[in-house]
Amino acid sequence: MRIGVLASGGGSNLEAILAAGIPVAVVVVDRACPATELADDAGVPAELVEWNGDRIDFTHRVVDALERHGVELVAMAGFMRILEKPIFDAFPGRVLNTHPALLPSFRGAHAVEDALEAGVKITGCTIHVAVPEVDAGPILAQEAVPVLDDDTADTLHERIKAVEHRLYPDTIKRFMEANS
Repeated sequence: MRIGVLASGGGSNLEAILAAGIPVAVVVVDRACPATELADDAGVPAELVEWNGDRIDFTHRVVDALERHGVELVAMAGFMRILEKPIFDAFPGRVLNTHPALLPSFRGAHAVEDALEAGVKITGCTIHVAVPEVDAGPILAQEAVPVLDDDTADTLHERIKAVEHRLYPDTIKRFMEANS
């Protein structure tokens, strides 16, 4: 199964996916970021699809980039753009996402901060199938992470990422096996 990874930042999830031996056909980024260098180092093609302010057009261009590389499964790995219906039409039930909270709690871009603000004692990581509604798709895997009394958003996010870097590649592998 040919995988396309969507990334926007440091690429730590991409790095975990590559380290797990998952074959990545292309990395698509929306801005210049270290994920492109990780792709280059791994011999994986990378494509920049710049944000232009039009979510539908942007989504079509992302889908085009993925389709040029024969992608069958999409792994969103810290991709900080909301995509529209065309990606879910092109890859029905085959767009995966990771989220730094135990969904359905703390949806959206500020999940770690929201968990701290709410005073929860446990948060975590969720791997789910992405759907048009943000962070609302079927849950494939979750793992809890305790919230410590002295946690900051940074310290908590780092512990969540440690879980995510193991859970996401494992879940992708299981998804591939079940859908090949």
